[in-house]
Amino acid sequence: MKHHLYEAQHEEFRALCREFLAREAVPHHERWEQEGILDREVWRKAGGAGLLGIGVPVEYGGGGEEDFRYPAVLSEELIRARVTAPGFVAHNDVVASYLATRTTEEQRKRWLPGLCSGELIAAIAMSEPDAGSNVADIRTTAVRDGEHYVLNGQKTFITNGENADVVLVAVKTAPDRGGQGISLLVVERDTPGFSRGRRMAKLGWQASDTCELFFSDCRVPVANLVGKENAGMAYLMAGLPRERLSIAVVAVAAAERILADALEYARTRKAFGQPIGSFQHNRFLLATLDTEITIARVFLDHCIAELNAGRLTVADAAKAKWWTTELQVEVANKCLQLYGGYGYLKESPISREWANSRVQTIYGGTTEIMKELIGRSLGL
Repeated sequence: MKHHLYEAQHEEFRALCREFLAREAVPHHERWEQEGILDREVWRKAGGAGLLGIGVPVEYGGGGEEDFRYPAVLSEELIRARVTAPGFVAHNDVVASYLATRTTEEQRKRWLPGLCSGELIAAIAMSEPDAGSNVADIRTTAVRDGEHYVLNGQKTFITNGENADVVLVAVKTAPDRGGQGISLLVVERDTPGFSRGRRMAKLGWQASDTCELFFSDCRVPVANLVGKENAGMAYLMAGLPRERLSIAVVAVAAAERILADALEYARTRKAFGQPIGSFQHNRFLLATLDTEITIARVFLDHCIAELNAGRLTVADAAKAKWWTTELQVEVANKCLQLYGGYGYLKESPISREWANSRVQTIYGGTTEIMKELIGRSLGL
């Protein structure tokens, strides 16, 4: 299907992303997966190439491009190159977006240039051992003490958690108010009382450093409050549609990548003297997946256009997130079956795609939560 979303300037940016990843990421990615973390140097090189802070205003070192199609292109090319994507998505599409729009001039000058250059790496910390999908259940507290907040609590499953220099942390500043008592604070590397747990071993996305974060009487300057006190839930709800759309971009790009690989395998792998793609079952399977992925792409492109126009609703973002990620899992699972025994080998690209796909239906809001949001939008 002809792609109508992107224009010439986006394709030029795509070529830049593709060349950068081939030179600076692909040769090192196997080692990064073994080590469980990206080299900090690749972040600095990505910043130098203009791949970080794409939507950050130019005066703070960013690209000044509010058009979501640019970060979408980067995510697509990360997937095409088989380079771990979540860390870049969290840095670019989530944290940098909050810090470019919800901060004071002093805060923007303090953090944004480093985020754009890659000298600073960003993470967002919402999930806790006892609070995942329902942010209102978080227990990490921040108590005002003069010109500081004193943080106590724990976060888990934090993407970029180990590498991060700047962590946007959701905390309870008014615990008695539930979700309406949440604030966002930036905790910087080496802040007293801030520590990191072990690097978590995961099923997929092996090169994405993920760990627990601990706050023990951690003193954070009041100057690090993002926006207004107790307004954090509103900020998170406003930012989640973009985050979920970013996950959907990864999902569709991954499904397209998996299908392209499977089609090539079906054309070249032979059984009983003929290509396996010539068997009706396999033809129908691949035809079905191709149709479903095409439909997902059309809706994704629609949602990207709606986001750019400022019209993307919470419900439509939820639809895009759950449908495309569940499709990604389905495509990976069915295509792994097509590969047979080879697909089960850890060295096989499809086995990695299968493992990477599984978390997509979990983070950013589970499929079940997405359906709940959609159901509420229907007045149910």
